[in-house]
Amino acid sequence: MRYRIEKDVLGEKKVPAEAYYGIGSLRSKETYQITKRGIIRQMIKSFANIKKTAAKTNSDLGYLDKDVAYAIVLSCEEILNGRLHGQFITDLVQGGSGNSMNTNANEVIANRANELMGGEKGKYDLVSPEDVNLNQDSYEVVLIAGKLSIIRLTKKLLTEAKKLSNSFTDKIAEYKLSRYEDYSLGQQLQAFYEIVDKNMKRISACVNSLMEVAVSARHLPPEQESLFVRKFMKYLVQHSGETLFLSKNILENKQNLDAIAWTSVSLKTLIANLSKIATDLHLLEKEGKIRISDVDTAGHDVVLEMIKQVSFYIMGNDLTIARSIEAGKLERNFYLPIIYACYFEMSNMIRRVMRVLRENVIEGLKILIENDPAE
Repeated sequence: MRYRIEKDVLGEKKVPAEAYYGIGSLRSKETYQITKRGIIRQMIKSFANIKKTAAKTNSDLGYLDKDVAYAIVLSCEEILNGRLHGQFITDLVQGGSGNSMNTNANEVIANRANELMGGEKGKYDLVSPEDVNLNQDSYEVVLIAGKLSIIRLTKKLLTEAKKLSNSFTDKIAEYKLSRYEDYSLGQQLQAFYEIVDKNMKRISACVNSLMEVAVSARHLPPEQESLFVRKFMKYLVQHSGETLFLSKNILENKQNLDAIAWTSVSLKTLIANLSKIATDLHLLEKEGKIRISDVDTAGHDVVLEMIKQVSFYIMGNDLTIARSIEAGKLERNFYLPIIYACYFEMSNMIRRVMRVLRENVIEGLKILIENDPAE
């Protein structure tokens, strides 16, 4: 393998010649080999959107050469289209508030931008990581990228939750069951639908609270900072596709991560309710009211056990998130990486649990007609 030599304040280091990441990313990868899992796709795209936003803002205001800004934007657009994701090599769990994730994004985007302008990777003579990170606070970048990722993952979860809730009402319609007869099977299935629906509404409200973000450029004069922030927010909303809005109190938004805590608790409540629904379905089958087609009793137990195991696991993730948010210091929380790692994991696991419950249990559910032994 061919290498290039890069330097930083700690000295020189060999970096693979064809790599788009640089010395900062490589040092982080070697130091934090914790989960052996890199930054997730949603997070990578969130960084690309933020860097694209910053480049256009800096170009508009004359802080960045237009050709350099254009190369940065093109590099970001390639990442948004799925390229270079393998160049994001830092572990999701790391020290320093996740600054190495931001460094990784700056290096990859800068090296690709250099290449687009006819330069060589690793020289940064045409576009530097500092150009990519110009007029940004690294902590704010990581915080916004995390919020955008949580929003997107949670929306995917809500889409799956909607499919699950609809599967209950589809079953009511299929068997023409009454939703209003007290303690009937139709009313029970309607109750399952309403339980999931209430959780969806709760989670949706939490997603809205995540739209508030902190953006500053404190080293700029007040009037220029205000103009920078307004332009930045305009582009960020446009590029991310989310209705983000600027916090009235920047310091409070950076210090107080309760929006993430609320969303985590809402997901914990959802998985607890799903576990209860799975238990109730199992009991209804034992009472001879329903049958899950093409799956034997042992299979039912396995699904029930799986949901409970995930529920127990999610409880731990939520506790870790709560304790990590509690441990923040003033306007910085050094535990953002573990907060994100826990949330990303819990949202993906719950989404998959809902799909398994719907496909392997609810969709194959058969209603046993009362007083009909043939059923």
